[in-house]
Amino acid sequence: MRAIFVMIKCELGQAYRVAREMTDTIPELSEMHSTSGQYDLLGKFYLEAGTDIGLFVVERVQTIPGVRDTYTLQTFNAFSLGGA
Repeated sequence: MRAIFVMIKCELGQAYRVAREMTDTIPELSEMHSTSGQYDLLGKFYLEAGTDIGLFVVERVQTIPGVRDTYTLQTFNAFSLGGA
């Protein structure tokens, strides 16, 4: 499994509804956070190896009503406090 982070811009007044719908319908979603700044939400998704990231975002995230824009970050390594 690999993690991707997707920053999500929502239509005005839709961020909480979008977050609820994603948590209810996208099993790959691990965490959803409301954020300040240019984007309204930050989602952490775990995808199986070989999953097409672009297709996942376009078909599963961007199709949720109220989503206006996304910005995707692919991760490489995870580090933890005290870890090597």
